[in-house]
Amino acid sequence: MQLPPKVTDRAFERLSEIGASAEGKALRVAVEGGGCSGFQYEIKLDEAGSDDLVLEGQGERVVVDSVSLPFLANAVIDFSEELIGARFVIENPNATSSCGCGTSFSI
Repeated sequence: MQLPPKVTDRAFERLSEIGASAEGKALRVAVEGGGCSGFQYEIKLDEAGSDDLVLEGQGERVVVDSVSLPFLANAVIDFSEELIGARFVIENPNATSSCGCGTSFSI
């Protein structure tokens, strides 16, 4: 059974810190063709569309379009702060391999 992606508290907290909802924006997580492994994630602040799945928490929203949703089933959207930088990351059980940059994967 395919479940929608989950968003961690840490990811919602980061969206709150950057004031996404105050600007009327949500974090869009999409999957596009391309990248070094066949698919790549696009993560940006955007407005919600009519066909988007909206995941809400702490007054913030993460949106996923209907085309990307099957690729993100059961995935976890998180925020990571490491020495090399801070970024939103996706732990995707559907990906059979990924590249070093962490934004490209294959199924």
